[in-house]
Amino acid sequence: MKNIMNQKPDYEKELRNAGIRITRPRRIILDILTSTEDHPDAMKIFHRASEIDDSISLSTVYRTMNLLEEMGAIHRHAFSGGPSRFEQAHGEHHDHLIDIDTGAVIEFKSEKIEQLQEEIARSLGYDIVHHRLELYARKINRSS
Repeated sequence: MKNIMNQKPDYEKELRNAGIRITRPRRIILDILTSTEDHPDAMKIFHRASEIDDSISLSTVYRTMNLLEEMGAIHRHAFSGGPSRFEQAHGEHHDHLIDIDTGAVIEFKSEKIEQLQEEIARSLGYDIVHHRLELYARKINRSS
């Protein structure tokens, strides 16, 4: 999946600035988050971390993700009621298309959609403060 974000977040710096100690397990989790281009759930992060250091616990992953979410460094998504998945909070606003067969999450940005949302909100007398757009789709079978 192509990540439309340009810069890699510095989660370690953000945690240090918040007075949080950076342990070896936490550093491994942060490195995984920084290098990932998908939207992993806690279990995927745990499995990736365990391959590096099998002493890392699932609870350490959850605590780290909760800290980052509370700080606003990551966003939590529960696509279609599945397990919470995470992505960096920094960067450009974007939307998501979720492949319902594979679970793949595709990030995209559409000025047309953004303009239409603004037009709709304004026509109803509102200014958009925040929004999230998730499209659930199935790949078109082009071989038929």
